[in-house]
Amino acid sequence: MATCSRIGGGGHSMDKSITLPPDEIFRNLENAKRFAIDIGGSLTKLAYYSTVQHKVAKVRSFDHTGKETEDEPLYEISVQEEITARLHFIKFENAYIETCLDFVKDHLVNTETKVIKATGGGAHKFKDLLEKKLKLKVDKEDEMSCLIKGCNFVLKNIPHEAFVYVKHAEPEFRFQTTHPDIFPYLLINIGSGVSIVKVESEDKFERIGGSSIGGGTFWGLGALLTKTKRFDELLQLASRGQHTSVDMLVKDIYGGAYGSLGLTGDLIASSFGKSATADKEFSKEDMAKSLLHMISNDIGQLACLYARLHNLSRVYFGGFFIRGHPVTMHTITYSINFFTKGEVQALFLRHEGYLGAIGAFLKGAEEDNPNQYSWGENYAGSSGLMSVSPDMFPMQRTRSGTFDMLEMDRLERQLVNLPLLLDSSSYIPDTVDLTEDAMAREYWLSCFEEALDGVVKRAVVSQPDLQDARERAEKFRLKYRHKLQTLRHQPCAYGSLTVRSLLDTREHCLNEFNFPDPYSQIKQRENDLALRYFQKVVRSVEMLNWEDRQFALVKGLLAGNMFDWGAKAVSDVLETDPTFGFDEAKQQLQERPWLVDSYSKWIERLKGPPHKCALFFIDNSGIDIILGVFPLVRELLCRGTEVVLASNSGPALNDVTYNELQILTERIAAMDSVIHSGITKERLILVQSGSSSPCLDLSRLDKGLATLVRERHTDLVVIEGMGRAIHTNYYAVLRCESLKLAVIKNSWLAERLGGKIYSVVFKYEQPAK
Repeated sequence: MATCSRIGGGGHSMDKSITLPPDEIFRNLENAKRFAIDIGGSLTKLAYYSTVQHKVAKVRSFDHTGKETEDEPLYEISVQEEITARLHFIKFENAYIETCLDFVKDHLVNTETKVIKATGGGAHKFKDLLEKKLKLKVDKEDEMSCLIKGCNFVLKNIPHEAFVYVKHAEPEFRFQTTHPDIFPYLLINIGSGVSIVKVESEDKFERIGGSSIGGGTFWGLGALLTKTKRFDELLQLASRGQHTSVDMLVKDIYGGAYGSLGLTGDLIASSFGKSATADKEFSKEDMAKSLLHMISNDIGQLACLYARLHNLSRVYFGGFFIRGHPVTMHTITYSINFFTKGEVQALFLRHEGYLGAIGAFLKGAEEDNPNQYSWGENYAGSSGLMSVSPDMFPMQRTRSGTFDMLEMDRLERQLVNLPLLLDSSSYIPDTVDLTEDAMAREYWLSCFEEALDGVVKRAVVSQPDLQDARERAEKFRLKYRHKLQTLRHQPCAYGSLTVRSLLDTREHCLNEFNFPDPYSQIKQRENDLALRYFQKVVRSVEMLNWEDRQFALVKGLLAGNMFDWGAKAVSDVLETDPTFGFDEAKQQLQERPWLVDSYSKWIERLKGPPHKCALFFIDNSGIDIILGVFPLVRELLCRGTEVVLASNSGPALNDVTYNELQILTERIAAMDSVIHSGITKERLILVQSGSSSPCLDLSRLDKGLATLVRERHTDLVVIEGMGRAIHTNYYAVLRCESLKLAVIKNSWLAERLGGKIYSVVFKYEQPAK
């Protein structure tokens, strides 16, 4: 542990201290390669790029040539070390800059660059300190171009980056789906003054206006009026104030509303108007509130005028004036709504405070071309939204001192939209937003907390030969439980809270403590077992007439989907009853009519011409993929339909991964001429989805998959499983036919949908003509 003492002038230079746990704040610092820094009036944002060494699970097929393979596993599993790239962004108060730089210097082993990119108003002020402490040359970058670069980066890589603020709503934060083409947009940067920038492309932007009345005006006049010198204290005063004591309203002049002009009675007619005539003292709180309204309304009106002048509907607000303070966001939002009559929304950014640092870093990293990759927020290492607002979340502030963090991992594959989405700009992956549904939120948070012991146990069992497995598993437990506790108090901490985000956070935390694939051995065992029954299942289906065969194939697919270790009701059965198999799963299925039942419509469609190409997003290993999916794939191939099987790029629960799928398909092809022919003639193609999640976001898929979908003229999408077809994509609208099917293996969810556990969803949809 390292202690940073506050640096300041006078006799109080050591009156405040904070504790820095190196593994929590300056993570992977010893592997830092490149630095950037953004120093504002009160906050410093430090950015660095590091390499992260972590364990990954790999599978490799055994060479069974000429050997008896009855008792040998299908493939071997190994855990290997892999190095990936990570971006770290840390925000702290300027008061701690010197000691924090000392900390960085003491723990910095090696850096490839001798230059630190710097931006912000304080970059010149602290230039000598930076060069002295870090022994790096300071290269100052233009503040506005850094802001734009940073803004483009977060909008492209963090799906729930932008939000609107609705003061009296539950939740207050309403996250927006980022349009795949983020340009053009208007950025209103409110620092000491206001800059209004039109952004048209990655490198094309123009300052089209501004104002000298901005955050500095609020701070300066506020200090004169209230004698309060700290910006945050001034905002806190404003949050407790009543502006109507100071401002003159329309009703104060006319006795009510001014209907002929469309003015309501409570509209401000004159900011500070009452102070000229009223013979009384005004409270600091009321004056601060009036001042905040005056400046926010002025900025809002300017923003609206420029948005209309340039025909722009996306308007983002940033700068130190915003900084996630609810009272500021509310006044800006109110102003925008009033002046545009709701036609333009005020959009704020979760990571607004990091834009300059991100942009400065990107300028120093152009040789690595970060923009050619896709990046993802690492929930395990990032602080949540509002975590440093002392008046809002004191518990969270105590946890992290005055520090706030964002971490982003470089993804192996470039991610893009599925071209088959009808309207990618309105696509929302998640079926239920838990930030808006309090009952569902409480259920799922409790559900994940209750499942934690089982996950910890599974993680330890998966690494029997590693002595520190139990210790790491306990660290995982603490980390993930803390995340769940944070989300109880701050459901919007990482954007919209969903079942998908809870699952992904758990996967991130498992990876953080080197449990890359806790279900690898279970998957191996179940794959080996299911392969033994593949030919028997195929023969039994082929004996049926056409109509009975179609139903048997669908029922087999649904029964296979029962084998889901992510569903507690099923995992309990699989743990305690080793005889539970494919036939037993079929018996558990709901009888028709199903909870959602489009089967008759599907059969009628199958009587018509074959589909050109089916894209099939598969789910679980073992019985699901081998005895459920592949028999249906055979049928589609026999009908003349090409098939693209899309599997996870990385592990999640017992979902089949791309490497595992390759081995399974090779083994099945050796047993089955239809599958063998499909592979040989490239009519059956295996692809990575780009995901490592039990759920599915169709706006972030592997670019190669998207290209293949276009080239093959895909006209059918099959989405299987509770995570991919129920928790996500249930309402996804595609421009081609789609089949979404799953077994509901959670009693609470089944009842909410109007059914019982093991109810069936079979949702076949055709595009509107």
